[in-house]
Amino acid sequence: MVLTEKHRHILLKAEELFAVRGFDGATVRDIADAAGVNLAMISYYFGSKEKLMEALFRERMTLMRIRLETLIMDDNYTPIQKVDILIDEYVNKVIQQQSFYKIMLCEQVINNNPLVLKMLRELKLSYANLVGVLIEAGQKQKIFKKDIDVMFLLNTMTGTVTQMVINKEYYKEYNNYKKLNAADFNELLRTKLSAHVKLVFKAILGYEQ
Repeated sequence: MVLTEKHRHILLKAEELFAVRGFDGATVRDIADAAGVNLAMISYYFGSKEKLMEALFRERMTLMRIRLETLIMDDNYTPIQKVDILIDEYVNKVIQQQSFYKIMLCEQVINNNPLVLKMLRELKLSYANLVGVLIEAGQKQKIFKKDIDVMFLLNTMTGTVTQMVINKEYYKEYNNYKKLNAADFNELLRTKLSAHVKLVFKAILGYEQ
């Protein structure tokens, strides 16, 4: 499916509702009302709520994979620089697209949509393979240690970032950041998360800058 701006607008509103109410709790009528479109338009564009969810995942995940492929193959950066960019961009994406990452987490736990789970599995494998290429390049240049478990490395990043963003209100309260507005707090969180994950990756990969 080639997505138009109208498609993407509907997907964005559906994403917001799925994140708050869950897939079962958000009706097609709710999505149509939020998007300001005719109920029949949802069916015409996507066919069903399940297909709409699949379109949302396909759109988000395709963009992730393409961006990572572009970064890995870019010879203008060293392996260490690519690692830093990878971390910064992942942290930015999770903070900017918090609704989608909440949905992604729920879908993996609930395990109700086989096609979405299949897409997630394929994305994770392709992501790991691409990062594996990056790690191997750094190992050949004797920058990174040998025997790096790529899946553990990636789960360290994704788990840390996702959990911190989902539980950011606890972090805000614990550190007494309540006076910060949403934009300033998200910027603070982005900076601290990126620095933390880079520190962990540096320890695992064993390089010095």
